[in-house]
Amino acid sequence: MTEYTISRRRVLAGLGLGAAAATAPAMASRDVPRWDETVDVLVAGSGAGGCSAALEARQAGGRVLLVESLPRFGGSSAMSGGVVFCGGGTPLQKAAGFEDSVEDMIQFIAANSGPYPQLEKIQRYCEDSLAHFDWLVGLGIPYNDRFTDVKELTLGDESLYFSGNERAWPARENSRPVPRGHVPGVPGMNGGRVLMEHLLERTREAGVELRARMSARRLVQESDGRVVGMQLERDGEIVHVRARRAVVLACGGFIHNREMLQRHAPALYDCSTPWGNAGDLGEGIAMGVAAGGETLNMDQGFAIAPLYPPENALRGILVNRAAQRFIPEDSYYGVVGDAIAYHQNGEAWLITDADSSFNFPQDNFVAVAEAATIGDLAARVGFPQGALQHTVAYHNRFAEAHRDPLFNKQPAYVAPLVKPPFKAWDLSVKRAFFTAHTFGGLHTDVDSRVISSFGEPIPGLYAAGRNVAGLPVAPYIASGLSVGDASYFGRRAGRAAMRGEES
Repeated sequence: MTEYTISRRRVLAGLGLGAAAATAPAMASRDVPRWDETVDVLVAGSGAGGCSAALEARQAGGRVLLVESLPRFGGSSAMSGGVVFCGGGTPLQKAAGFEDSVEDMIQFIAANSGPYPQLEKIQRYCEDSLAHFDWLVGLGIPYNDRFTDVKELTLGDESLYFSGNERAWPARENSRPVPRGHVPGVPGMNGGRVLMEHLLERTREAGVELRARMSARRLVQESDGRVVGMQLERDGEIVHVRARRAVVLACGGFIHNREMLQRHAPALYDCSTPWGNAGDLGEGIAMGVAAGGETLNMDQGFAIAPLYPPENALRGILVNRAAQRFIPEDSYYGVVGDAIAYHQNGEAWLITDADSSFNFPQDNFVAVAEAATIGDLAARVGFPQGALQHTVAYHNRFAEAHRDPLFNKQPAYVAPLVKPPFKAWDLSVKRAFFTAHTFGGLHTDVDSRVISSFGEPIPGLYAAGRNVAGLPVAPYIASGLSVGDASYFGRRAGRAAMRGEES
């Protein structure tokens, strides 16, 4: 066995502490038989994080190679709605008559991101939001100044909307509700494809070399822990690429790695629809851990319950196995999904009457019981005796006046359930169309440097996108935080990589 100096990060990896997945250890540089190619920056992954990093590194003067394990470029970003969460007074916000500030944007994200949010990242992202949106516009991504008040992306071409939990309780009491969802102004759910087409085109035009069907296998490190390259595989051939400046990992999350998902994010394991690019296997996270990187928030992700559209369904009530309400139904569907998957053992039912029922065929979830009375409905579902009747009676008592003292649902969505037939719709993670994606990943700083378990940046190693534990956390409070986080911190990774010390 080859001998080399043992660093603290190698001891940690050897003990398996904080390991994200079983993986081969990082490769010692002295074991590389030969360097097949040398570049300044090597980027693994072609989603918004990888392309943004590659583009910035190239514009800083570096020779940049971007590799993608799949035949097509674009990653999970191309599958998304293409929403980027921007604010602070963007041209689109101003054109639609909305006032926003950096402080309000920071407050919304920080106050709704759990007890210990990454405040430095949130502040930097929000302070640079206007400039980042200008950068997106400069890529040629088509935006328009039309706003839609519809709750969720529409099939129209409006570019601005309330993309998350801004108007639901308690978020609306923590910060002023302002629309910050910026999406390419194209009809249908094509925003992610359009965004990535432009980003990929600009990346190629800048002179970045892109290679598909080239899979990252192991990072290569010097004895002091510095990452100096990567071992890759293409068509069965092993190649070694040296990176004079840095390697950027942007390989996505791990929603399609079932073993890793069960071990680290069991609440997402039973969700019916794993949502992400086929390459989201956790390989980038595993490589980073093998090089000594720390992971954060590995149990977290988004779990989305598509309760709407139509919005009249929000006049129904969501109940758990005990037939008790547990959340305001007008919450962003990422917040609703999180409550079901993480806090209700993956089970929930939507109770509707004739006015709040779905007025068109839909197969996101099915009605499992129907009755002329709430009591009969409860018996058919199997709720505890009398529980649903008490829940509905309490709800109806105040709903007559469009009030919801329990969860402060917006008055427009509060109405008594009095008109039969009454229906119970199954929103359980296993039986509804329940999409899921992971948020946990490598620990990075504001310059996207991968941080070890000892709090030290690993020289020559950067990461972005869902390879990283970034701005998005559970519950996912707004569409656009993920693509915004990936593209913004991907850019910072590319610039910082070129500023780093050359190996």
